[in-house]
Amino acid sequence: MARPTTVHVCSECGHSTVRWHGQCPGCDAWNTLVEERGPAAAAGRGRGGGTAAPGKGARAGTPTRLADVSTERVPRLLTGIGELDRVLGGGLVPGSLVLLGGSPGIGKSTLTNMAMGNLAAAGRRTLYVSGEESAAQIRLRAERLIGATTGALDVPVLAETDLDTILATLRAERPEVVVIDSVQTMHAADLTGAPGSVGQVRETAARIMQVAKADGIAVLLVGHVTKEGALAGPRVLEHLVDCVLQFEGERERTYRTLRALKNRFGSTNEAGVFEMRSGGLVEVLDASARFVAEATGKPGSVILAAMEGSRPLLVEVQALVSPSELVPPRRVVNGLDRNRLALVLAVLGRHAGIGAGSADVFVNVVGGVRVEEPGADLAIALAVASATRGVPLAGGPGGAPRPVACFGELGLTGELRTVGHADRRAAEAAKFGLRHVVSPESAPTLREAIRAVLPARAPQAA
Repeated sequence: MARPTTVHVCSECGHSTVRWHGQCPGCDAWNTLVEERGPAAAAGRGRGGGTAAPGKGARAGTPTRLADVSTERVPRLLTGIGELDRVLGGGLVPGSLVLLGGSPGIGKSTLTNMAMGNLAAAGRRTLYVSGEESAAQIRLRAERLIGATTGALDVPVLAETDLDTILATLRAERPEVVVIDSVQTMHAADLTGAPGSVGQVRETAARIMQVAKADGIAVLLVGHVTKEGALAGPRVLEHLVDCVLQFEGERERTYRTLRALKNRFGSTNEAGVFEMRSGGLVEVLDASARFVAEATGKPGSVILAAMEGSRPLLVEVQALVSPSELVPPRRVVNGLDRNRLALVLAVLGRHAGIGAGSADVFVNVVGGVRVEEPGADLAIALAVASATRGVPLAGGPGGAPRPVACFGELGLTGELRTVGHADRRAAEAAKFGLRHVVSPESAPTLREAIRAVLPARAPQAA
């Protein structure tokens, strides 16, 4: 049987060539040729060998008004992990593709193993396809998860990387839920590229999608990430799937955050919080309690009332300001956007009279949590101001030092701008006894916010 023809297509200009070139012959761009399946020899040919006119001979479709389209409510498949089901929008949808990405060792395989074990225990037909581990390695991890997942050892496993074999197994076994770990290890035999290349990843995802949609199989695709933290592979992979989940955190820290970057069946504003333990991932239903309990209340410490999706979360933001021996001084940030720190420092110096231009500034969100909302601006400003003056924020009765909660976006003219869900943030702070909440409602400008919780100078030693 003849080998199917493949071509290399430029992702910039669309030029196609039989052989791969480092530079595209059409637009002179470098490293843009991607291997794809070639068209059939007779494709696009009309009568007499000529090329048929576009659309000639094709049957016209019949458009339908959306009001006349009948919809069917499909029951979702619950994974038994409340945080995961909530981020998915209520569970897995049959026939959907979910792409789960994250750094190596973050817990992607652990999360999928737990979900598959719960589904198997609930009587669902499952299949775990692994191209990175052997069946024995997967069993060892499943034994570790037995305490948290009752059906961990009841999940059928297939250690395979050949795409044709995997698709044939899906058609034969007809599982309800399948995990592909990972999509970058799968290999289509009719393409010459190595596993993980752009052409291989795109072809693998497209063919798995066809089988999943046709047979109503919910597919969890585990994906790698680049060193910058973005999902590896072509961007079209994220367009093909129905849901893109990002598993974030630091391997040295115990907390993990699951976010939805794309979700056709739910909201992208949800986030789930987990804690990695020896027996697997544990859902953190009230992370605010631990963060508030560990807050120091010392100079440079403040409590940020942030939003993780639709629920409030209290986290501690710490800052350290020290004289620098370097030019320019260092700006080190963990858990926040470095550009936001530069903005906050500029506004502090210009509109609040607190300059740190010649000092090293370190800002950290405790616990390995990452905050990406502009409502963290005020927390950064108060933490840096407190660290610069060397005095704790006064959030207790009579100006006594105590952890202070705050939230608000900082404008370039020194004003505080409102952020979403202000009432829910304040209620979460009050739940843990933080009655003094600094917000745009209580202090319209940054100068007034600093004056309300920070003494003008450090107290004199007795």
